[in-house]
Amino acid sequence: MNTTILRKSVLGIAGLAFAGGVFAGPVTEAHANPVDAKAAAVVQADKPGVDKGKLIPHGVQGKQSHIDLGDEQTANVKAIIAATKKSGMDERAAVVAIATALQESKLENLGHLGERNDHDSQGLFQQRPSSGWGTVEQITDPEYSTMAFLKGLKQVDGWKDMPLTEAAQTVQVSAYPDHYAQWEKQAADLVAKHWNS
Repeated sequence: MNTTILRKSVLGIAGLAFAGGVFAGPVTEAHANPVDAKAAAVVQADKPGVDKGKLIPHGVQGKQSHIDLGDEQTANVKAIIAATKKSGMDERAAVVAIATALQESKLENLGHLGERNDHDSQGLFQQRPSSGWGTVEQITDPEYSTMAFLKGLKQVDGWKDMPLTEAAQTVQVSAYPDHYAQWEKQAADLVAKHWNS
């Protein structure tokens, strides 16, 4: 093997391990095989800590959408995940909740939007005080609104066996029931990234 290529491979592996905060363990042989070191680094760097099969058990439906998230939206993702854990529900429930909030508010904790408001819908999940979701203060609290959504999801018989959009729609009763499906991949990616962070 060319010495320059070998040197670049070793430096690339070291950079991957450093940048990802991963350490493949001490080198015990004086002449460790760089291919083995690369494999170890990649295995540890790819280890998400979440079983991705649990996140999208039925595969995605239709064309998927994606938006870039700002700090507030990322904080709301983390709040949804924390509330999901607090409720005793699993990663799949977090995927359904995040996909729902992506559709309803793009993960922004919306207050009343005046003329653009859908009746009295507010918060991450666009829940309505007039429909019994809680007070304005409650439904604009990310933890409360997530717990309210998850309480509804728990009451849906067989929600884990449903496509995401069907489970979300059963809770939300939206005028656009199929729109939740487009956010499943991004929601699953966010849960994989933040579930154990």
